[in-house]
Amino acid sequence: MPAPKGSRARTIMARSGSIERACGVIRGLIFDFDGLILDTEVPEFQAWCDVYQQHGAGLELSAWAVCIGTTSSAFDAHAHLEAQLGRSLDRDVLRGAQRSRWAELIAAQVTLPGVEAYLVAARQLGLKVGLASSSTRDWVAGHLARLGLLSYFDCLKCRDDVGRTKPDPLLYTAALAALDLRPDEAIALEDSPNGILAAKRAGLYVVAVPNALTGRLDLQQADLIVPSLGDLPLETLIARVNVEPETASVAGRTPSAS
Repeated sequence: MPAPKGSRARTIMARSGSIERACGVIRGLIFDFDGLILDTEVPEFQAWCDVYQQHGAGLELSAWAVCIGTTSSAFDAHAHLEAQLGRSLDRDVLRGAQRSRWAELIAAQVTLPGVEAYLVAARQLGLKVGLASSSTRDWVAGHLARLGLLSYFDCLKCRDDVGRTKPDPLLYTAALAALDLRPDEAIALEDSPNGILAAKRAGLYVVAVPNALTGRLDLQQADLIVPSLGDLPLETLIARVNVEPETASVAGRTPSAS
């Protein structure tokens, strides 16, 4: 997988107001869902790519990227394919083929590395745990239940709960309110530019964990980028944020534990 853009190791000082925001003690975590807990984003993109290929066309990531981390309505795949082909297609048939392929690919997915360890550690440390997702509650809660993770969350804030999804900060401000936390008391865990922007706008410290798809996008607005949650124990992350928030390294490699 290509490294994230600008992934050469460097240190940033007080990026996006990190010093002012990170003066509190961390009391909670807010997780994204799609692409962070479960890789639904690569299967969704791949399913559309397969449909496009069946029609002799191609779907570029640069076109699809606008809807990663927000709702799929941000990109009209049907209209985009029709424009390539120069003819109309049955939207219901097209969407049905994509959904069938997507479900097949998602069925093979498991919890992404490090996620369950973070949830277990958060419980042991007495942290509050929330989730902010641009997907529907049924989608999120259904998959969390299937993965055996639903009971770890104190609150779920989903598309159903707000008027605007990411990159708008509403999902994060709603989660903070439900958890009774200030922005400087929580860490957001995200994988996409839209999600990162939403969390930053809400005033949170943001850790980006790219997947196979979002690792090809620009995640430089995050305070910290790590290849996998399995590479950085939660206790180490919290120590970094509490003690040295202004010197978070942005790198496409395992960060040091110092």
